[in-house]
This record gives sequence, C-alpha cells and structure tokens, in this order.
Amino acid sequence: MRKQKLGKDLEVSAVGLGCMGMTHAYGKPANKEEMKKLIIQAVEQGCNFFDTAECYVAENEDGTIEYNEELVGEALAPYRDQVIIATKCGVHHQGTNLVMDARPETIKKAIEGSLKRLKTDYIDLYYLHRIDPNVPIETVAKTMKELMEAGKIRYWGISEADEDTIRRAHAICPLTAIQNRYSMMYRDYETLFPVLEELNISLVAFSPLANGLLSDAYNKDVKFTDKDDFRTRMPQFTPEAYDANQELMEMIRAISKEKNCTPAQLSLAWMINKKPYIIPIPGTRKSNRLKENLESANVYLTEEEVAKIDSLLDKVPMSDLYGR
Repeated sequence: MRKQKLGKDLEVSAVGLGCMGMTHAYGKPANKEEMKKLIIQAVEQGCNFFDTAECYVAENEDGTIEYNEELVGEALAPYRDQVIIATKCGVHHQGTNLVMDARPETIKKAIEGSLKRLKTDYIDLYYLHRIDPNVPIETVAKTMKELMEAGKIRYWGISEADEDTIRRAHAICPLTAIQNRYSMMYRDYETLFPVLEELNISLVAFSPLANGLLSDAYNKDVKFTDKDDFRTRMPQFTPEAYDANQELMEMIRAISKEKNCTPAQLSLAWMINKKPYIIPIPGTRKSNRLKENLESANVYLTEEEVAKIDSLLDKVPMSDLYGR
C-alpha cells in the first residue's frame, strides 16, 4: 500500500484503521472474534497502522467489560513486528463526559495497563488523549521522555492539540504526531500545517468521514436507536442536517464519479493527497467498508484537484458537526 509520513522517522500505510467503534461509541460491542478477523484482513490488505485507546471500553449485558485494547492486542499479536500500534492515555469516561487526568503517576499506571492489554512490551505511538488544564504540557512531555528512555514507548503524540501546546511539548520531547479531528466538514486545524511541517510532525486524522456521514451510506430515514451509539447525539445525523448537507453531498458524489471512486474514497484521498504527512484512520465493523477505505490510497488527486475541492468546500453550506 501507498505510504505516508509518520513524524520524522516512520512511514505507515496511507490509511490506518481506527478500532474504537468495534467496541465503543457505536452501539453495543461487535462480536470480538469477527472484529479480530477484520483487523487481520486489514493487515492482509496492506494496512499497518492501528489506533486504539485505554478508554475505549464497553460494558456487556452480563456486566463484563470489553477493552478495545485487548481486541487489538489479540488480533495483532502474530503481526507485532509488522505493525504500528497507537494508543492513548489521560482521560476516562464519566457518562458522556471526558475527565482529563495527565498526572505523571496516572500516565505511568496507564502505560502498564495498555501494555498488558495489548500483549506487547512497547507501544509504537503513545498519545495524551486530551489536554489536561491542570497539568502543564511540559510535565507530560517529561513523563513521555521517561517512558521512551525505559523502552516502553517509541514515539509520542497529543490528541486535539493547538500550536502553543505543540511547541511547548516538542521543546521538551519531540512529538511524532498529533491526532486531531479533520475532514471535509472540519478543516479548522489546517492552520497547524506550517508548524507541523516545520517540526516534522504528522497529522493523524480522526473522524475523517465525519463519523460516517461522508461515506454517503446514510439518509434522513436512518435511525440510531442504541443508547450507546454516540450518533444519536450527533447534529450531522438529524433530518435537518441531511437537508443542509445536500449540496455538499451532491458535490462529493459528482467529483467521485469523475475520479471513478466512492464518496468515502474521495473524502480520504483528498486529505492523503493534500499533504504527505496526513494519515486518516477511519473505523468500521464491515469488511466491505474496510476494503473501500483502504483502497482510497489508490485514488490520486493533483494539487489543482485538491485546491478545487478546497475552494468548493469554502463555499458549500454545511450542517453543524459533532465536535465543532
């Protein structure tokens, strides 16, 4: 598969696999054995970059806890030396809220749990999942440096970082990646491109399909009824939003047809071709969607085509979006 830059020293598959939705946030956990097979299919199709987190958990009806990290670790154990595994620390869920805790003792305890669940003795890329306003980012960077020196992590990053945080953290312990929300519907972090290029930091794009909306797989008649499915609370999935996004989706469909690809593939290819250091990590529970997403790496856009899409996105109306 085509490769993208991950920081200064690594290359990874142009499309990674976000594993969160297999366990967490998209309704009841999917069948674990089926999801392990799906992860293996991703490896077989050329994907070598897998994303999870300590807080991606779900409670089964019998009260047992499903950990996404355990699923990922079991599936990738036979391929450990062939893949890049990213996980995260520093937050836990309290209902629908995220509680931040980036104290050094919390991070050091978290890494031990993640290593155990992932069945590995090192993490390739370890993120601070969200900025903790009560802990200076310099303190986090020093903790990550200690974990590197101990051989427990190879590289580190921050999720949802701004320029000031990036520069302060990088000055203590160089960052490899930031993981921020990025899609055709959420381009706010393009302002970070200059600093990322200056410091050789990659952008790992989560929600690259706007939580699935840009796949064009849904319409206003679709209902998400599972209380554990976060899409029930996402503004882009309301009937009004489908109307508001009609022009956007028509534009994406038209360009996709010209490029002989699907809307999802165009959405991912747009960011892959924009910068060599942007790596989208779409998630899925379906093998056909996995194949579709990974094959977006085969869709090539010229600089002029990317710029044209950007210009259209600047003008087209859009609904509110989860996370904005």
